[in-house]
Amino acid sequence: MFQSLFSPSVQHAIDLIGIFVFAISGALLAVRKNFDVFGIAVLAEVTALGGGLFRDLIIGAVPPAAFTDLGYFLTPLLAALLVFFLHPEVERLESWVNVFDAAGLGLFCVAGTTKAYEYGLGLTASATLGLATAVGGGVLRDVLANEVPSLLRWDRDLYAVPAMVGATMVAVCIRCDMLNPVTSALAVITAFVLRLLAMRYHWRAPRAWNRRSTVVEVREGAQP
Repeated sequence: MFQSLFSPSVQHAIDLIGIFVFAISGALLAVRKNFDVFGIAVLAEVTALGGGLFRDLIIGAVPPAAFTDLGYFLTPLLAALLVFFLHPEVERLESWVNVFDAAGLGLFCVAGTTKAYEYGLGLTASATLGLATAVGGGVLRDVLANEVPSLLRWDRDLYAVPAMVGATMVAVCIRCDMLNPVTSALAVITAFVLRLLAMRYHWRAPRAWNRRSTVVEVREGAQP
């Protein structure tokens, strides 16, 4: 399956890189919200580990990896510390952070789907948990920061859709008995590229057909 793409040590390193980048995004939001150092650390941990923790609890992989591997717990704290002291510099590198975040999205949606299937879930449920693994931490981050989750907002570039495509590709490959290192890598790359294209061209999901709303939309930074 997906784990056969790399040796265990390389796979572990990739996981930590993805966790680190997700944690950076959570810590940056905490700084923008004027949270204290504890709030920065909490948002970093939740963003980095929330999706995988949710998946492991659902499939019964307990205790979750976040509690059995010290590296998984300490890596978000390292990201939080970096942002705490160097957040202006990190903000200037946010475009690169977004690229690595897109890579983490692709890796986690594929790894999450595969792990869920290996624990006995059906294809649809496995793909759903693959999606949850990739985006769950971001949803928890936004909820704790008192924001509408980014993947639910029409004015944000597509985020959940690339992860959904990657997870669905894995499920289809499993159904056709075609899941191998090559097809797993293809699913990762597809989700990654779709996310990059969405950021580059500002692709967004359509809103309701013939929408008639009396809600006043307030853009970020604008006065209500």
